[in-house]
Amino acid sequence: MENKDTLLLEIQKIIDLMASNQKEQANQKLVEVSHVLDDIMDATENDEELVEFHKYQILLNHLNVKING
Repeated sequence: MENKDTLLLEIQKIIDLMASNQKEQANQKLVEVSHVLDDIMDATENDEELVEFHKYQILLNHLNVKING
């Protein structure tokens, strides 16, 4: 599942940006990754994959709260 590996790398970039106190860049990356994830979820027909991608969506929501909260 190539999409999963790509998502993990992009989410790690968001976390790294947050750790280096670059909130603006982290927020921009988060928005980009969220759009990509939405597109992936819209194109996915497998229920198991949808459940897995939903976990990433929840993680992105938590990161959003941390960045903008």
